[in-house]
Amino acid sequence: MSTPGVEYINGRKTFIPLENNPEIFTPLCQSLAISPTLTFHDVLSTTDPDLLALIPRPINALILCVEPPIYKAARESITPTIPTYTSHGPTEPIFWARQTIGNACGLMALLHCVLNLPTKDNQRPGGYIAPESNLDTFLNRAVDLPPAERAQLLYDSQFLEDAHMAAAQRGVSHIPPAEEYTAHFVGFVRTGDGHVWELNGGLNGPFLRGVLPRDGGDLLSEEGLRLTVGDFVDTAREVKGGMSVVAIAEE
Repeated sequence: MSTPGVEYINGRKTFIPLENNPEIFTPLCQSLAISPTLTFHDVLSTTDPDLLALIPRPINALILCVEPPIYKAARESITPTIPTYTSHGPTEPIFWARQTIGNACGLMALLHCVLNLPTKDNQRPGGYIAPESNLDTFLNRAVDLPPAERAQLLYDSQFLEDAHMAAAQRGVSHIPPAEEYTAHFVGFVRTGDGHVWELNGGLNGPFLRGVLPRDGGDLLSEEGLRLTVGDFVDTAREVKGGMSVVAIAEE
């Protein structure tokens, strides 16, 4: 049974979009049994040291929301080069799922970050999820599924639908008609081996941006920004449009 507010547009399940807002992600994580030690922080500047100093460090995950003109200019030449992802199972380099639900890109970015984010103590991805929770059960099932079946599992997930829609209703900005929403959410995460990944369920697969050693700073360092949102920030100086960045920290 569909959650109130969910639409089917041309046969495709479509959500109310999320805002890229710590006040949205925090209760969403709570409803998904994600550890409250993860905290969300607006990145008000990528260059002002005083504003960056307000954010707890280190930062190993970022969520970007960007309007189409900036996204297209920054990724138009790169997107066709990303190979179709076929990996699955415990040895896959990163957990990635294709997005088949309309306007679920905010949820996808959050999941891609949290499910791959290594814990401080043992560097284990998925360690911020409560054992035996719905999300833990989902992850344990999804890991072994090939990409198409993994995407279907996510599409059919009632608990994710309920959690997303409850969070979307908390938003304070104007909600556009579902068919008119076009902003892109992208997750960035540094895994325990230092690899920095760009994770977007609307592409062919995950995009390895490079390696940032643990002693080389975090994702808000100069090199970390270069490997994540830096090219979007640069593009935004030349192309009309808006963007926002939220950092994920551990208390």
